[in-house]
Amino acid sequence: MQRDSFRVEGGRRLQGEIIPQGAKNEALQILCAVMMTKEKVTVSNIPDILDIRKLLSLLEGLGVKIEKLSGDTYTFESDDINLEYLDSEAYQKDAQKIRGSVMLIAPLLARFGRAYLPKPGGDKIGRRRLDTHFLGFQKLGANFVFNENHFRITTSGLKGAYILMEEISVTGTANVVMASVLAEGTTQIYNAACEPYVQQLCKMLNRMGAKISGIGSNLLTIEGVSELGGTEHRILPDMIEIGSFIGLAALTQSDITIKDCAVKELGNILTVFQKFGVQMNIKGDDIHIPYQGVYEIQGFIDGSILTVYDSPWPGLTPDLMSILLVMATQAKGSVLIHQKMFESRLFFVDKLIDMGAQIILCDPHRATVIGLARQTLLRGIKMTSPDIRAGVSLLIAALSARGTSIIDNINQIDRGYQNIDGRLNALGANIERI
Repeated sequence: MQRDSFRVEGGRRLQGEIIPQGAKNEALQILCAVMMTKEKVTVSNIPDILDIRKLLSLLEGLGVKIEKLSGDTYTFESDDINLEYLDSEAYQKDAQKIRGSVMLIAPLLARFGRAYLPKPGGDKIGRRRLDTHFLGFQKLGANFVFNENHFRITTSGLKGAYILMEEISVTGTANVVMASVLAEGTTQIYNAACEPYVQQLCKMLNRMGAKISGIGSNLLTIEGVSELGGTEHRILPDMIEIGSFIGLAALTQSDITIKDCAVKELGNILTVFQKFGVQMNIKGDDIHIPYQGVYEIQGFIDGSILTVYDSPWPGLTPDLMSILLVMATQAKGSVLIHQKMFESRLFFVDKLIDMGAQIILCDPHRATVIGLARQTLLRGIKMTSPDIRAGVSLLIAALSARGTSIIDNINQIDRGYQNIDGRLNALGANIERI
């Protein structure tokens, strides 16, 4: 029987060590990139989450030979791809369930000259256009046809081009990079996303024989090659999960050590948590968050209220805005959360208000949080998880609240967080699937 709700007993302080899973957003790119070559590719630190399982199933349907070497390590061999699967009902049904399936287009287009994709799903957090992907493919010499349900893309041969990305899209950059690697001639991609996920993809492709320069910047230059070889790749720890655990520790007054965080790859994430008053001890790649009675939000130098907003890397990732908002509810001080990139991501705050939080939703993009400084604790309620990040934010709120909470639709949480209940229960939480 499917268990799609959490019963959460709040008010417990957690203690111990936890290891972050492999990065979901990187894994989705890397697993699509294994189709760029006929040779064997080995990938480790793959998270065991719903979105990854769905993508693995799509790869198997396409004929990719997948072998599981250990809990998080797989080999992939794409020497006999079944293109007929693209027209099957199974592919049309399964590919639309995850947004990451859009990155299958580039390997299929670059190697076989055609790709098909039903309109992908994913989180309902606002408009998430795919124009950037297809305009990039067009510049490389592809044609596409779109109706309200699917995309069909074909090419008689991709050729290098100068591409100015109209938006800084991580998946759009990944798709255009993969297509450019096997295109004839030189491609320049300007206004490219430079997130660690994209850097990891580029480094992996270079080990496979690609010629990509400018990695880590917003100007990538790619000299096309005729084919790629095999390689080994290890996925970074998930920065969103690391931030989630920092927020959890602060909100629940817990003492937690997050192991193996690849701290140098976290950008300004730790700096933002420090602005919220969270104490952290960093030893190598481990982050220790000690018990803290009250954490105080800093203001700006002129005394005005702190404003935190998301922006493309190296700015703050939008996936942590929900976590910061929840954490602010029990801080000392106030903060304006400005979610610029997605207009529906703050709509979960009505649940937090029902729990007793003091939040003013200014508009779809902005919320002012008035910290309660633990003078009034949140209270447990029944609620529903609307998307991955809001779902885990509500779970963190429930863990800090008085009484018991029920969170429905937890498959949204399972899409991005591996065995989250089991791992947190090992630290002393009381989360039950019902």
